[in-house]
Amino acid sequence: MEKENIAVGLDIGTTKIVAMIGKRNEYGKLEILGVGKSKSLGVARGVVNNITQTIHSIQQAIMEAENNSGYKIKDVVVGIAGQHIRSIQHSDYISRNNPEEVIGGKDIDLLINQVHKLAMLPGEEIIHVLPQEFKIDGQSDIKEPIGMYGGRLESSFHVVVGQASSIRNVGRCIQSSGIELSGLTLEPLASADAVLSQEEKEAGVALIDIGGGTTDLAIFKDGIIRHTAVIPFGGNVITDDIKEGCSIIEKQAELLKVKFGSAWPGENKDNEIVSIPGLRGREPKEISLKNLSKIIHARVVEIVEQVFAEIKAYGHEDPRRKLIAGIVLTGGGAQLNHIKQLVEYITGMDTRIGYPNEHLAGNSDEEISSPLYATAVGLVMNSIENKTQSAVKFETTVVPEKVSFKNERTFEPLVIPETKEEETVVMERELVIAEAHAKPESTETKIRRSFFDKYVDKIKDFLDNAE
Repeated sequence: MEKENIAVGLDIGTTKIVAMIGKRNEYGKLEILGVGKSKSLGVARGVVNNITQTIHSIQQAIMEAENNSGYKIKDVVVGIAGQHIRSIQHSDYISRNNPEEVIGGKDIDLLINQVHKLAMLPGEEIIHVLPQEFKIDGQSDIKEPIGMYGGRLESSFHVVVGQASSIRNVGRCIQSSGIELSGLTLEPLASADAVLSQEEKEAGVALIDIGGGTTDLAIFKDGIIRHTAVIPFGGNVITDDIKEGCSIIEKQAELLKVKFGSAWPGENKDNEIVSIPGLRGREPKEISLKNLSKIIHARVVEIVEQVFAEIKAYGHEDPRRKLIAGIVLTGGGAQLNHIKQLVEYITGMDTRIGYPNEHLAGNSDEEISSPLYATAVGLVMNSIENKTQSAVKFETTVVPEKVSFKNERTFEPLVIPETKEEETVVMERELVIAEAHAKPESTETKIRRSFFDKYVDKIKDFLDNAE
């Protein structure tokens, strides 16, 4: 019987940390087995700034996911974001020794490894090298070069770069939480996997993921990633503005934003007022919803305009680069009332809210199919692609009474040994059974190595040697 491929994604956000365990069902859909969520302490704008608090938050999320699913987590694919992320376009080529041989995977790997040697700014390292179109002997616009003949293999690349120290800090937190790091994925790419269809990626689409600390952008055209950016503002700055503008505490500001907030001031009448309880016996505060939406509107406009500047930098006005599918909004910030209409008004582009439910099994919890969990769902999908066995079922050990019981592997009756001879026979028999069941694990299918696997290994080596 084929072993279950249990995948785990860990979304380390500024507001929340989500651990999600899932597997692919017989219909190819993602079945979520368990979710753990904890308040993110020690992360600011997608970057770890307090190791101890982050470890504690990760452990809480992991424990909750394990308790909900009945699976013990071994390793995770983690999302990387933060204001230190930037992307560059780069072209490179290799000259093949034997043009009479067809181009294979080794040639592509050689070309990608060459890009990995690019000189970066001090303290920066390459996270992703994503090939775009290939060119063989001057013939351009080739999407799949494998199997073709040619002497000179050339490609344009989308290279994602980040601060090495920030990425290693994330690795350190995960390792210190008692789990392994099996993969790194740029968060906007994970969100894109969860909420975008292939048709949208072909037509041209901009994914805007509005998180707590950052707003991530990923632009696709002709099915290929064309541009990524991380804007260091998110939902938290809106909450801060409400807190300052209305002179209330952060918890109340967040509740106001979620329950009554709107990105469009014209929606609220002047006489709509919410009463906020005062602190320690003080008089309650009355907040006008019109003023509240004006505060939110000003900050959301600023965020959207910064994202739109990145879309313009990509060159969406060029007919060949036109984003026919428009904009898809996801992340917790996408749940703000009337944000879709505001984005359409500012950009003039068709906009929809992106839900990860297209890839989820039909019986999934409604909460999981919210834009809030888009990145976590995408990370689980990424973990499935890596074909790692990231979690195993908890072994429940029962103290047996002095009666016959069934062996949990073979379901055959076993008798509690009463003499030394009986004990030896039972132990030998158990060893034979254990060996027989261990064989499939030792002959697991080879894990498909993705472009950033070597980078993950490098982080592990760094953490192991850094004492």
